[in-house]
Amino acid sequence: MKKYFNITGICISQKHFVVDTSAKIEKMLELIDDQKYFTINRPRQFGKTTTFLNIENKLRQREDYICLSISFEGMGVESYNGAELFIPHFLKLLHKIFVFNKLTLYAEFIFKNKNIFTWQELDDLITNLCLLSDKKLVLLIDEVDKSMNNQLFLDFLGILRNKYLLREASKDVTFHSVILAGVHDVKTLKLKISPNSESKYNSPWNIAAEFEIDLSFTPHEIQEMLTDYKNYKNIDLNAEEISTRIYYYTSGYPFLVSKICKDIDEKILPKREEKKWFVSDIEKVIKLLIQENNTNFESLIKNIENNEILYKMMQNIILGGKNYNFVISEPTISMAYMYGIIDKNHETGKIKIHNKIYEEYITDYYIAKYELYNDHKISNTEAVQSTYITDTGKLDFDKVLLKFQEVIKEKYSKSDVLKSDEFLEKDLRLLFLVFLKPIINGIGFSFKEVETSEEKRLDIVVIFADEKFITELKIWRGQEYHQQGILRLKDYMRRENANKSYMLIMDKNRHKQFTTTTENEIKMIWI
Repeated sequence: MKKYFNITGICISQKHFVVDTSAKIEKMLELIDDQKYFTINRPRQFGKTTTFLNIENKLRQREDYICLSISFEGMGVESYNGAELFIPHFLKLLHKIFVFNKLTLYAEFIFKNKNIFTWQELDDLITNLCLLSDKKLVLLIDEVDKSMNNQLFLDFLGILRNKYLLREASKDVTFHSVILAGVHDVKTLKLKISPNSESKYNSPWNIAAEFEIDLSFTPHEIQEMLTDYKNYKNIDLNAEEISTRIYYYTSGYPFLVSKICKDIDEKILPKREEKKWFVSDIEKVIKLLIQENNTNFESLIKNIENNEILYKMMQNIILGGKNYNFVISEPTISMAYMYGIIDKNHETGKIKIHNKIYEEYITDYYIAKYELYNDHKISNTEAVQSTYITDTGKLDFDKVLLKFQEVIKEKYSKSDVLKSDEFLEKDLRLLFLVFLKPIINGIGFSFKEVETSEEKRLDIVVIFADEKFITELKIWRGQEYHQQGILRLKDYMRRENANKSYMLIMDKNRHKQFTTTTENEIKMIWI
């Protein structure tokens, strides 16, 4: 059996190249040993099901535990039509586990008591099951999202919660630990009890311990996985350098990490005589990736489209350069974080897009919407890719910006639209990206760099053929303000080891000149 990078379903170390998450699993086992009930709520394709499998495998190695790992994904809609249907289905799942693991005593107990249909009978059965066992029973329930918008699910959680509290008071016995997994945080479940009722928070899962274990992959964890791959397939690669670069673009999102590695191994490497990975391969597969419509991206866009406030917030972050405070108690921010769309910039306390791949994909999405519906758009025919690429395959970025300056002058110099701050914040960056996209399409990509500056600025970083071009879009607000911006941009250049950067400066003066100047290795294009 050949090992490969896996992006669907469960990852198994014997079959797949996987990140070693044993240290994280040990932390979860500590919670289990302490009889904690907790929820693993993470975005789609973030490794929750694989985590469950790893916990189960660890518990199987210990003689004092029995792990009952089930999923609500297979429970049909009809199972939630009443307790008399839900409870037998739940018991069937437990019975199947006992039979599969040859735990005959437990299987027979469930079979003899299968004809129970009320919550009180289920309560009593759990008590008797735990009394029957000389081992600690741990209940793991995956895909709880499948049943969260249902009162029966809350009733079920209520049984588990009540028994937990009675156990703490030494008045009952119950499951040693219960772990729920899903996208949503069950502790803050917002449920609509009936079609005409108002949504409200109504979760009985406030007994759950805080789960603060980071399931994203660190650069070191990615490096270890690549080293295993390198040794297994005898591939030449710099695991440390490549893992750092993969993390730079993915922020450790498990699906994206595995997808990049899989595409390099299966799409890039077979076309190459030399069995070697290059750092530039990462950019190559990302360019292909952002043109896909995989289930991860479909979910990303669906979540943005389905919430008007989230849609506007993301639009303002991506295109308007807005910097929102990361306040997890705010419902829209909390939801975007839960779906893995945003994260917290711990240096600034502001919202940031979770990773650069998402930023590029979401930017393309808003650009496409803009081109379809906006009257003030720049035609793609004005930006022919071959015009701006040198004989050596490099991007002539000076030429790109000068042409953009020319287009703005021709289209907008007689319009009042350039006189407003609103235009800069809502349209200028978008116009530049619309102009830029056909030039870098298929070869490069762009994203907004997160800065720790109080200055309101729109920094765009373009990656093209292994080169990085830094461009700042800003309004002219006087010489002092301008010099402060230069100093900050110079500092950024030093940190990024860049020899040259650019400023697109919008001067709202009616008598302005569309000039170009250079100061301190910063080329300034006035529009």
